Amino acid sequence: MLFTSYSFIGFIGIVFLLYYTLPRSWQWPLLLAASYVFYFIASPSYLIFIGATTVSAYVVSLRLDALKEEQDAYIKANKGTLTREEKKAYKASVKARQWKWLLLCLLFNLGILAVLKYTNFVIANFNGILSAFGSGGQISFVDLVLPMGISFYTFQTMGYIIDVYRGTSRAEKNLFRLALFVSFFPQLVQGPISRYHDLARSLYERHDFNTKTVSYGLYRILWGYFKKAVVADRILTAVNTIIQDPDTYQGGFVFVGMMFYALELYADFTGGIDITIGIAETMGITVTENFQRPYLSKNIKEYWNRWHITMGTWFTDYIFYPISVCKPMLRLSRFSRARFGDIIGKRVPVYLSSFAVWFTTGIWHGASWNFIVWGLMNFVVIMISQECEPLYQKFHNKFDVKENKWYGFIEIIRTIFLMSSLRMFDCYRDVPLTFRMFGNMFTHFRLRDLNAEAFLGLGLTGADYVLLFVCLILLVSVSLIQEKKGSVRDLIYAAPELCRYAVFFLLILAVVIFGAYGIGFDQSQFIYNQF
Repeated sequence: MLFTSYSFIGFIGIVFLLYYTLPRSWQWPLLLAASYVFYFIASPSYLIFIGATTVSAYVVSLRLDALKEEQDAYIKANKGTLTREEKKAYKASVKARQWKWLLLCLLFNLGILAVLKYTNFVIANFNGILSAFGSGGQISFVDLVLPMGISFYTFQTMGYIIDVYRGTSRAEKNLFRLALFVSFFPQLVQGPISRYHDLARSLYERHDFNTKTVSYGLYRILWGYFKKAVVADRILTAVNTIIQDPDTYQGGFVFVGMMFYALELYADFTGGIDITIGIAETMGITVTENFQRPYLSKNIKEYWNRWHITMGTWFTDYIFYPISVCKPMLRLSRFSRARFGDIIGKRVPVYLSSFAVWFTTGIWHGASWNFIVWGLMNFVVIMISQECEPLYQKFHNKFDVKENKWYGFIEIIRTIFLMSSLRMFDCYRDVPLTFRMFGNMFTHFRLRDLNAEAFLGLGLTGADYVLLFVCLILLVSVSLIQEKKGSVRDLIYAAPELCRYAVFFLLILAVVIFGAYGIGFDQSQFIYNQF
C-alpha cells in the first residue's frame, strides 16, 4: 500500500475519522491496530519479524530496568555499610550484567537484519573470490524476504534499548505501547528514526480535534504529495533514460542526469517525510524533523547536519561516540600519541570512528558495493575538508569574503555539485561505471549536445520542462523563506482566511492536474522504501 495510492489515502481517511470519533482513550490502541493492518497488507510474513523485534526489546528493556532498580535498592539498603570501592565494584558488576542483556538483544535484532539484507551480498562476493581463483564451484543464492522498513524500525528499536541501558529512557512497561512505538505506520516506510523519549511524549497522549493542528498537517501532506507526484515522479523519466543508457548519454548529459537526480531524490525523500510528519500532525503527534533545507548548505558537514537528520544523529550517538571513547580506542590514541606525536594521536579516534560511521551508513543504504563506496567517499571528502580547515580560515581572514553573499552562493553551488557527484554511485549502481561516467562528464562535455531535441528525447515534453522549472523556483523560494522567516505554514495561517483556503485548494489542484500518474494512480515507490 504505497503512500501515493488511492488505497492508502482511503486508509488514512478511515483512521483519521475513527481517531477523532472513538473515545480518546482508544486513540493509541487504534493507531497500533492500524499500524499492524498496514504491515499485514504489505505481507503477513512481515509481522513475524517486527513482532520478534518488539518482544525481544520489551523483555530486555524490562530486564535492564529491573537490574537498575535492584542496584538502587541494594545501595540504598546498604548505604551506611558499603565503602566507596565496594559501591563502585557493585555498580560495575550490575553494568556488566546489563551489558550482556543489551548485547544479546543487539545481536538478535541486528542479526535478523544482517541475515535478511546481506546474505546474498556475502554469497555474491564469495562467489566472486572463488571465480577469481579459478574455482568452478558456486554457492547458490538464498531466497529471503526483506520486510518493509526493517532497517528503520530495527535502528529505532535498538536506539530505544541503548537509551534504556544508558539510563536516558525508562523501559516501557506496556508491551502494546512499545509495539506502537516500533510499528507506527506513517514513519515505518522511510523514517524518520525517532527516539523513544521524543515520540512517546505525544504518541500515547489523548488528543482533541484542533482545527489549526489538523490544517497544518494537511498543508504538510499536500506539500509532500506535490513534491512527490508533480516533481519527483515527473523528472524520474528523464533520470532513468540517462542512467540506463550510459553509452548514449555521455558528457554533458551525465551532468544533467546527476543534477536531475539531485532534484528527484530531494523531492522524493523530503516529500515522503512531509507526508509522514503531516499525517502524524493531523492526529496531534509530533515526529522529529528530518530535513532542514540541505541544499542551502555551504559545506558537506553542514549538509549532513541538514539531510536525513535522524539517521545522522543515530550514527553519531550510537556508533561514533561509543567507538571514539571506548577503552581500546583510548589505548590506541595514547599509543599513537607516544609513537607519532599529538597531531596523529588526537586524529586516530576521530578518523577510525568516522570511518566506522560512514562504512555503516553506506551498507545500511544497501547491500552492494556502490553504497559502501559512496559512504567511504563521503568519509574521505569530509576528512579532507576538516584537514583543510586551517587553509580555509587563512583564506577567509586574508580576503574577508565569508560574509559576502556571492561567495556564500558559490559555496552552496559547490556543495550541491560535490554531494550530487557522490550520489552518482546511487544512480549508476556500479562502482567502475560510476568513476568512468564521472570522468566522461569532463572529457566528453560538448555544449552543442545539450540541445532542445536531445532534451525532448529524454521522455519529457516542453511543457514538462516548463513545469519543472516553475516547481524548482517554488521549491527554492519556499526554502529561502523558511531559512529567513521560519515556517511558511505560519505565514499562510496568519494571512486572511480566503488566502489560506486558496493555497490549500491550489495545492490540491496542482497535485491532481500536474501529478505524473501511472496506470491506476500507482506511482513509483519512494526511493527510501528500498532501505
